[in-house]
Amino acid sequence: MSFKSLIRGEIGSISRRKGFGFGRSRSQRVVQDSFLVPVDAFKQSCWATMPPELLRDVLIRIEASEDTWPSRKNVVSCAGVCRNWRDLVKEIVQVPQLSSKFTFPISLKQPGPRGSLVQCYIIRNRTNQTYHLYLGLNQAAAAASNDDGKFLLAAKRFRRPTCTDYIISLNSDDVSRGSTSYIGKLRSNFLGTKFTVYDAQPTNPGAQVTRTRSSRLLSLKQVTPRVPSGNYPVAHISYELNVLGSRGPRRMQCVMDAIPASAVEPGGTAPTQTELLHTNLDMFPSFSFFRSKSVRSESLPTSSTSGPAQKEGLLVLKNKAPRWHEQLQCWCLNFNGRVTVASVKNFQLVAAPENGPAGPEHENVILQFGKVGKDVFTMDFQYPISAFQAFTICLSSFDTKIACE
Repeated sequence: MSFKSLIRGEIGSISRRKGFGFGRSRSQRVVQDSFLVPVDAFKQSCWATMPPELLRDVLIRIEASEDTWPSRKNVVSCAGVCRNWRDLVKEIVQVPQLSSKFTFPISLKQPGPRGSLVQCYIIRNRTNQTYHLYLGLNQAAAAASNDDGKFLLAAKRFRRPTCTDYIISLNSDDVSRGSTSYIGKLRSNFLGTKFTVYDAQPTNPGAQVTRTRSSRLLSLKQVTPRVPSGNYPVAHISYELNVLGSRGPRRMQCVMDAIPASAVEPGGTAPTQTELLHTNLDMFPSFSFFRSKSVRSESLPTSSTSGPAQKEGLLVLKNKAPRWHEQLQCWCLNFNGRVTVASVKNFQLVAAPENGPAGPEHENVILQFGKVGKDVFTMDFQYPISAFQAFTICLSSFDTKIACE
Protein backbone atom coordinates (compact mmCIF):
# COMPACT_ATOMS: atom_id res chain seq x y z
CA MET A 1 0.00 0.00 0.00
CA SER A 2 1.36 3.41 -0.94
CA PHE A 3 2.19 6.05 1.65
CA LYS A 4 -0.54 8.42 0.44
CA SER A 5 -3.17 5.64 0.48
CA LEU A 6 -2.18 4.69 4.01
CA ILE A 7 -2.54 8.27 5.21
CA ARG A 8 -5.89 8.78 3.53
CA GLY A 9 -7.20 5.45 4.79
CA GLU A 10 -6.34 6.17 8.40
CA ILE A 11 -7.73 9.71 8.36
CA GLY A 12 -10.79 8.50 6.49
CA SER A 13 -11.48 5.82 9.13
CA ILE A 14 -11.47 8.46 11.84
CA SER A 15 -13.74 10.65 9.72
CA ARG A 16 -16.26 7.85 9.14
CA ARG A 17 -16.39 6.90 12.80
CA LYS A 18 -17.18 10.42 13.88
CA GLY A 19 -19.01 11.81 10.87
CA PHE A 20 -16.13 14.06 9.90
CA GLY A 21 -16.68 14.00 6.13
CA PHE A 22 -16.46 16.33 3.16
CA GLY A 23 -19.41 14.96 1.18
CA ARG A 24 -21.29 18.26 1.18
CA SER A 25 -22.76 20.37 -1.57
CA ARG A 26 -20.84 23.17 -3.27
CA SER A 27 -22.53 25.86 -1.20
CA GLN A 28 -21.51 24.13 2.02
CA ARG A 29 -17.83 23.72 1.16
CA VAL A 30 -16.65 26.15 3.79
CA VAL A 31 -13.48 25.18 5.57
CA GLN A 32 -14.18 25.78 9.24
CA ASP A 33 -11.17 26.96 11.19
CA SER A 34 -12.07 25.25 14.45
CA PHE A 35 -13.00 21.57 14.50
CA LEU A 36 -11.60 18.70 16.56
CA VAL A 37 -12.16 14.95 16.53
CA PRO A 38 -12.93 13.61 20.05
CA VAL A 39 -9.90 12.31 21.90
CA ASP A 40 -11.27 8.79 22.33
CA ALA A 41 -11.52 8.35 18.57
CA PHE A 42 -7.95 9.45 18.07
CA LYS A 43 -6.66 7.12 20.81
CA GLN A 44 -7.97 4.17 18.82
CA SER A 45 -5.73 5.17 15.93
CA CYS A 46 -2.22 3.87 15.37
CA TRP A 47 -1.10 7.50 14.90
CA ALA A 48 -1.61 8.38 18.57
CA THR A 49 1.86 7.22 19.65
CA MET A 50 3.77 8.45 16.61
CA PRO A 51 7.01 10.29 17.51
CA PRO A 52 6.70 14.08 16.94
CA GLU A 53 9.62 14.14 14.46
CA LEU A 54 8.05 11.40 12.32
CA LEU A 55 4.60 12.99 12.53
CA ARG A 56 6.00 16.31 11.39
CA ASP A 57 7.68 14.67 8.41
CA VAL A 58 4.42 12.92 7.46
CA LEU A 59 2.44 16.16 7.61
CA ILE A 60 5.06 18.02 5.57
CA ARG A 61 4.86 15.38 2.84
CA ILE A 62 1.04 15.57 2.81
CA GLU A 63 1.07 19.37 2.62
CA ALA A 64 3.57 19.33 -0.23
CA SER A 65 1.71 16.70 -2.29
CA GLU A 66 -1.85 18.07 -1.89
CA ASP A 67 -1.26 21.54 -3.31
CA THR A 68 -4.56 22.20 -5.13
CA TRP A 69 -8.24 21.89 -4.33
CA PRO A 70 -10.12 19.60 -3.89
CA SER A 71 -7.20 17.35 -2.86
CA ARG A 72 -6.04 20.09 -0.47
CA LYS A 73 -8.90 19.16 1.83
CA ASN A 74 -6.65 16.33 3.10
CA VAL A 75 -4.43 18.97 4.69
CA VAL A 76 -7.49 20.41 6.43
CA SER A 77 -8.44 16.88 7.55
CA CYS A 78 -5.07 16.52 9.24
CA ALA A 79 -5.64 19.80 11.08
CA GLY A 80 -8.93 18.41 12.36
CA VAL A 81 -7.57 15.24 13.94
CA CYS A 82 -6.53 16.74 17.27
CA ARG A 83 -4.98 19.87 18.73
CA ASN A 84 -1.38 18.63 18.32
CA TRP A 85 -1.94 17.87 14.66
CA ARG A 86 -3.70 21.18 14.19
CA ASP A 87 -0.79 23.15 15.68
CA LEU A 88 1.72 21.29 13.52
CA VAL A 89 -0.29 21.80 10.31
CA LYS A 90 -0.73 25.52 11.01
CA GLU A 91 3.01 25.76 11.55
CA ILE A 92 3.78 23.92 8.30
CA VAL A 93 1.26 25.69 6.04
CA GLN A 94 2.71 28.94 4.73
CA VAL A 95 0.84 32.16 4.07
CA PRO A 96 -0.38 32.79 0.48
CA GLN A 97 2.35 35.39 0.01
CA LEU A 98 4.95 32.62 0.11
CA SER A 99 3.04 29.54 -1.04
CA SER A 100 0.29 30.90 -3.33
CA LYS A 101 -2.03 28.40 -1.60
CA PHE A 102 -5.34 28.99 0.20
CA THR A 103 -5.91 26.43 2.93
CA PHE A 104 -7.74 27.92 5.91
CA PRO A 105 -10.30 30.76 6.04
CA ILE A 106 -7.67 33.12 7.45
CA SER A 107 -5.87 32.85 4.09
CA LEU A 108 -8.58 35.05 2.61
CA LYS A 109 -7.53 37.89 4.91
CA GLN A 110 -3.81 37.55 4.15
CA PRO A 111 -1.97 39.25 1.24
CA GLY A 112 -1.74 37.32 -2.00
CA PRO A 113 1.47 36.03 -3.58
CA ARG A 114 4.19 38.34 -4.88
CA GLY A 115 4.84 38.50 -8.59
CA SER A 116 1.90 36.36 -9.74
CA LEU A 117 -1.84 36.93 -9.97
CA VAL A 118 -4.28 34.63 -8.19
CA GLN A 119 -6.99 33.79 -10.72
CA CYS A 120 -10.54 33.77 -9.36
CA TYR A 121 -13.98 34.45 -10.75
CA ILE A 122 -17.25 35.86 -9.43
CA ILE A 123 -20.73 34.55 -10.25
CA ARG A 124 -23.59 37.03 -9.88
CA ASN A 125 -27.15 35.97 -9.09
CA ARG A 126 -29.50 38.77 -10.11
CA THR A 127 -32.54 37.14 -8.50
CA ASN A 128 -31.38 37.16 -4.89
CA GLN A 129 -28.66 39.81 -5.28
CA THR A 130 -25.80 37.52 -4.23
CA TYR A 131 -22.21 37.24 -5.44
CA HIS A 132 -20.04 34.14 -5.01
CA LEU A 133 -16.25 34.15 -5.28
CA TYR A 134 -14.51 30.99 -6.46
CA LEU A 135 -10.88 29.98 -6.82
CA GLY A 136 -10.47 28.70 -10.38
CA LEU A 137 -8.82 29.42 -13.70
CA ASN A 138 -11.89 30.28 -15.75
CA GLN A 139 -15.49 29.36 -16.34
CA ALA A 140 -14.63 27.12 -19.28
CA ALA A 141 -12.33 24.98 -17.15
CA ALA A 142 -14.98 24.81 -14.45
CA ALA A 143 -17.61 23.66 -16.95
CA ALA A 144 -15.29 21.01 -18.35
CA SER A 145 -14.67 19.54 -14.91
CA ASN A 146 -18.34 19.86 -13.84
CA ASP A 147 -17.23 21.84 -10.82
CA ASP A 148 -17.37 25.53 -9.95
CA GLY A 149 -13.97 25.45 -8.25
CA LYS A 150 -13.19 26.12 -4.62
CA PHE A 151 -15.76 28.37 -2.98
CA LEU A 152 -14.12 31.25 -1.12
CA LEU A 153 -16.55 34.03 -0.19
CA ALA A 154 -20.18 35.08 -0.62
CA ALA A 155 -21.75 38.54 -0.56
CA LYS A 156 -25.34 39.72 -0.50
CA ARG A 157 -26.60 43.17 -1.44
CA PHE A 158 -28.92 45.06 0.92
CA ARG A 159 -30.35 48.35 -0.27
CA ARG A 160 -30.97 50.98 2.42
CA PRO A 161 -32.77 54.33 2.11
CA THR A 162 -29.49 56.27 2.05
CA CYS A 163 -26.87 53.66 1.18
CA THR A 164 -26.21 50.12 0.00
CA ASP A 165 -24.55 47.39 2.06
CA TYR A 166 -22.79 44.28 0.79
CA ILE A 167 -22.54 41.75 3.62
CA ILE A 168 -19.64 39.31 3.16
CA SER A 169 -19.58 35.82 4.64
CA LEU A 170 -17.60 32.60 4.57
CA ASN A 171 -20.83 30.63 4.22
CA SER A 172 -22.93 31.00 1.08
CA ASP A 173 -26.01 29.69 2.91
CA ASP A 174 -25.82 32.23 5.73
CA VAL A 175 -24.97 35.70 4.45
CA SER A 176 -26.13 37.99 7.26
CA ARG A 177 -24.72 40.52 9.69
CA GLY A 178 -25.49 38.28 12.66
CA SER A 179 -23.86 35.14 11.26
CA THR A 180 -20.79 33.60 12.87
CA SER A 181 -19.30 33.39 9.36
CA TYR A 182 -19.59 37.16 8.82
CA ILE A 183 -16.16 38.69 8.10
CA GLY A 184 -16.89 42.20 6.84
CA LYS A 185 -18.98 44.45 4.64
CA LEU A 186 -18.91 47.12 1.95
CA ARG A 187 -21.03 50.27 2.31
CA SER A 188 -21.72 52.89 -0.35
CA ASN A 189 -23.15 56.39 -0.22
CA PHE A 190 -26.46 57.32 -1.86
CA LEU A 191 -24.92 58.14 -5.25
CA GLY A 192 -22.74 55.04 -5.33
CA THR A 193 -19.58 57.12 -5.76
CA LYS A 194 -17.90 56.48 -2.40
CA PHE A 195 -17.49 53.17 -0.62
CA THR A 196 -15.99 52.08 2.69
CA VAL A 197 -14.70 48.56 3.33
CA TYR A 198 -15.16 47.33 6.91
CA ASP A 199 -13.38 44.36 8.42
CA ALA A 200 -14.95 42.46 11.31
CA GLN A 201 -11.60 42.36 13.10
CA PRO A 202 -8.65 44.75 13.29
CA THR A 203 -5.84 44.36 10.80
CA ASN A 204 -3.34 46.05 13.12
CA PRO A 205 -3.18 46.77 16.87
CA GLY A 206 -3.92 50.49 16.42
CA ALA A 207 -7.13 50.08 14.42
CA GLN A 208 -10.22 51.88 15.70
CA VAL A 209 -13.65 50.30 15.64
CA THR A 210 -16.51 52.22 14.08
CA ARG A 211 -19.90 51.52 15.58
CA THR A 212 -22.86 52.11 13.26
CA ARG A 213 -26.56 51.99 14.02
CA SER A 214 -26.85 48.52 12.48
CA SER A 215 -24.09 47.13 14.69
CA ARG A 216 -25.74 48.64 17.79
CA LEU A 217 -29.06 47.07 16.86
CA LEU A 218 -27.26 43.75 16.45
CA SER A 219 -26.28 43.92 20.13
CA LEU A 220 -29.94 43.55 21.07
CA LYS A 221 -30.42 40.53 18.80
CA GLN A 222 -27.23 38.76 19.81
CA VAL A 223 -27.58 35.02 20.28
CA THR A 224 -23.98 34.19 21.10
CA PRO A 225 -21.21 36.44 22.47
CA ARG A 226 -18.84 35.05 19.83
CA VAL A 227 -20.53 36.84 16.91
CA PRO A 228 -18.02 39.34 15.45
CA SER A 229 -19.48 42.83 15.57
CA GLY A 230 -16.58 45.20 14.94
CA ASN A 231 -16.48 47.60 11.99
CA TYR A 232 -12.86 48.44 11.24
CA PRO A 233 -12.38 50.62 8.13
CA VAL A 234 -9.66 49.07 5.97
CA ALA A 235 -10.21 50.78 2.61
CA HIS A 236 -11.99 53.73 1.01
CA ILE A 237 -13.05 53.58 -2.66
CA SER A 238 -14.12 56.61 -4.65
CA TYR A 239 -15.34 57.03 -8.23
CA GLU A 240 -14.83 60.31 -10.04
CA LEU A 241 -18.01 62.20 -10.88
CA ASN A 242 -18.82 62.48 -14.57
CA VAL A 243 -20.20 66.02 -14.44
CA LEU A 244 -19.98 66.68 -18.19
CA GLY A 245 -21.46 63.32 -19.13
CA SER A 246 -18.55 62.44 -21.40
CA ARG A 247 -18.24 58.87 -22.65
CA GLY A 248 -15.36 56.83 -21.36
CA PRO A 249 -14.24 54.42 -18.65
CA ARG A 250 -14.83 55.04 -14.98
CA ARG A 251 -12.10 56.62 -12.91
CA MET A 252 -11.62 55.13 -9.48
CA GLN A 253 -9.23 55.38 -6.55
CA CYS A 254 -8.76 53.07 -3.56
CA VAL A 255 -7.05 54.19 -0.37
CA MET A 256 -5.94 51.14 1.62
CA ASP A 257 -6.04 52.27 5.25
CA ALA A 258 -4.21 49.21 6.56
CA ILE A 259 -1.45 48.91 3.92
CA PRO A 260 1.56 51.26 3.74
CA ALA A 261 2.65 52.66 0.39
CA SER A 262 6.04 51.02 0.84
CA ALA A 263 4.43 47.56 0.59
CA VAL A 264 4.73 47.56 -3.22
CA GLU A 265 8.42 48.42 -3.11
CA PRO A 266 11.11 45.70 -3.02
CA GLY A 267 11.37 44.45 0.56
CA GLY A 268 8.13 46.16 1.59
CA THR A 269 5.70 44.41 3.91
CA ALA A 270 1.96 44.53 4.50
CA PRO A 271 0.05 43.64 7.71
CA THR A 272 -0.85 39.95 7.86
CA GLN A 273 -3.62 38.59 10.05
CA THR A 274 -2.89 35.24 11.69
CA GLU A 275 -6.21 34.28 13.29
CA LEU A 276 -9.90 34.75 12.61
CA LEU A 277 -11.03 36.24 15.89
CA HIS A 278 -14.56 36.01 17.23
CA THR A 279 -15.13 39.40 18.77
CA ASN A 280 -17.02 39.67 22.04
CA LEU A 281 -19.48 42.54 22.21
CA ASP A 282 -18.46 43.20 25.82
CA MET A 283 -15.11 44.45 24.49
CA PHE A 284 -16.83 47.54 23.07
CA PRO A 285 -18.35 50.40 25.08
CA SER A 286 -22.12 50.39 25.27
CA PHE A 287 -24.11 52.90 23.22
CA SER A 288 -27.32 54.39 24.54
CA PHE A 289 -30.30 54.53 22.20
CA PHE A 290 -31.57 57.73 23.81
CA ARG A 291 -28.68 60.07 23.12
CA SER A 292 -29.15 63.25 21.22
CA LYS A 293 -28.17 63.37 17.55
CA SER A 294 -25.14 65.54 18.29
CA VAL A 295 -23.84 63.13 20.93
CA ARG A 296 -24.28 60.12 18.62
CA SER A 297 -22.34 61.78 15.85
CA GLU A 298 -19.48 62.58 18.20
CA SER A 299 -19.27 58.94 19.27
CA LEU A 300 -18.39 57.76 15.78
CA PRO A 301 -14.75 58.18 14.73
CA THR A 302 -14.14 60.19 11.62
CA SER A 303 -12.78 58.65 8.45
CA SER A 304 -9.04 58.18 8.39
CA THR A 305 -8.90 59.49 4.84
CA SER A 306 -10.84 62.74 5.16
CA GLY A 307 -8.01 64.88 3.88
CA PRO A 308 -5.05 64.59 1.52
CA ALA A 309 -2.60 65.03 4.38
CA GLN A 310 -3.99 61.96 6.12
CA LYS A 311 -3.40 59.78 3.05
CA GLU A 312 0.37 60.15 3.28
CA GLY A 313 2.09 56.84 3.86
CA LEU A 314 -0.94 54.77 2.78
CA LEU A 315 -1.16 52.65 -0.35
CA VAL A 316 -3.33 54.30 -3.01
CA LEU A 317 -4.57 52.26 -5.96
CA LYS A 318 -5.80 53.92 -9.13
CA ASN A 319 -7.24 52.45 -12.29
CA LYS A 320 -4.86 51.98 -15.17
CA ALA A 321 -5.73 54.37 -17.99
CA PRO A 322 -7.04 52.52 -21.07
CA ARG A 323 -6.07 53.38 -24.62
CA TRP A 324 -8.45 54.31 -27.43
CA HIS A 325 -8.45 51.74 -30.21
CA GLU A 326 -9.09 53.42 -33.54
CA GLN A 327 -10.14 50.28 -35.41
CA LEU A 328 -12.46 48.98 -32.70
CA GLN A 329 -13.60 52.49 -31.73
CA CYS A 330 -13.51 51.70 -28.02
CA TRP A 331 -11.33 51.96 -24.92
CA CYS A 332 -9.05 48.94 -24.49
CA LEU A 333 -6.92 47.38 -21.76
CA ASN A 334 -4.69 44.31 -22.02
CA PHE A 335 -6.19 41.69 -19.71
CA ASN A 336 -4.07 38.90 -21.21
CA GLY A 337 -7.13 36.95 -22.30
CA ARG A 338 -8.84 37.02 -18.92
CA VAL A 339 -11.63 39.39 -20.04
CA THR A 340 -13.71 38.75 -23.16
CA VAL A 341 -16.73 41.07 -22.88
CA ALA A 342 -16.55 44.86 -23.06
CA SER A 343 -18.09 46.50 -20.00
CA VAL A 344 -17.86 49.75 -18.07
CA LYS A 345 -17.22 47.60 -14.99
CA ASN A 346 -13.87 46.30 -16.30
CA PHE A 347 -10.79 47.79 -14.64
CA GLN A 348 -7.15 47.28 -13.70
CA LEU A 349 -5.65 48.80 -10.55
CA VAL A 350 -2.01 49.80 -10.08
CA ALA A 351 -0.22 51.52 -7.21
CA ALA A 352 -0.11 55.30 -7.43
CA PRO A 353 3.34 56.81 -6.73
CA GLU A 354 3.50 58.48 -3.34
CA ASN A 355 6.07 61.13 -4.24
CA GLY A 356 8.04 61.69 -7.40
CA PRO A 357 7.92 59.74 -10.66
CA ALA A 358 6.44 56.26 -10.93
CA GLY A 359 8.82 53.31 -10.71
CA PRO A 360 8.59 49.83 -12.25
CA GLU A 361 6.63 48.59 -9.22
CA HIS A 362 3.86 51.07 -10.06
CA GLU A 363 3.28 49.42 -13.45
CA ASN A 364 2.38 46.02 -11.99
CA VAL A 365 -1.35 45.26 -11.99
CA ILE A 366 -2.40 44.53 -8.41
CA LEU A 367 -6.05 43.83 -9.16
CA GLN A 368 -7.94 43.32 -12.40
CA PHE A 369 -11.63 42.66 -12.85
CA GLY A 370 -13.61 42.03 -16.01
CA LYS A 371 -16.62 40.42 -17.62
CA VAL A 372 -16.54 37.07 -19.41
CA GLY A 373 -20.25 36.20 -19.46
CA LYS A 374 -23.68 37.54 -18.64
CA ASP A 375 -23.19 37.03 -14.91
CA VAL A 376 -19.62 35.73 -14.77
CA PHE A 377 -16.61 37.95 -14.02
CA THR A 378 -12.93 37.24 -13.48
CA MET A 379 -11.00 38.64 -10.51
CA ASP A 380 -7.20 38.41 -10.40
CA PHE A 381 -5.14 39.88 -7.58
CA GLN A 382 -1.71 39.75 -5.99
CA TYR A 383 0.33 41.16 -3.11
CA PRO A 384 -0.18 43.35 -1.10
CA ILE A 385 -3.99 43.03 -1.03
CA SER A 386 -5.95 40.01 0.19
CA ALA A 387 -8.78 38.07 -1.42
CA PHE A 388 -11.24 39.77 0.94
CA GLN A 389 -10.02 43.24 0.01
CA ALA A 390 -9.99 42.43 -3.71
CA PHE A 391 -13.52 41.02 -3.52
CA THR A 392 -14.89 44.15 -1.84
CA ILE A 393 -13.27 46.44 -4.41
CA CYS A 394 -14.82 44.41 -7.23
CA LEU A 395 -18.22 44.52 -5.52
CA SER A 396 -18.10 48.31 -5.66
CA SER A 397 -18.01 48.08 -9.46
CA PHE A 398 -21.35 46.22 -9.47
CA ASP A 399 -23.18 49.00 -7.64
CA THR A 400 -25.24 51.52 -9.63
CA LYS A 401 -23.43 54.83 -10.09
CA ILE A 402 -25.88 57.53 -11.04
CA ALA A 403 -23.30 60.31 -11.36
CA CYS A 404 -20.44 58.36 -12.92
CA GLU A 405 -21.90 56.99 -16.15
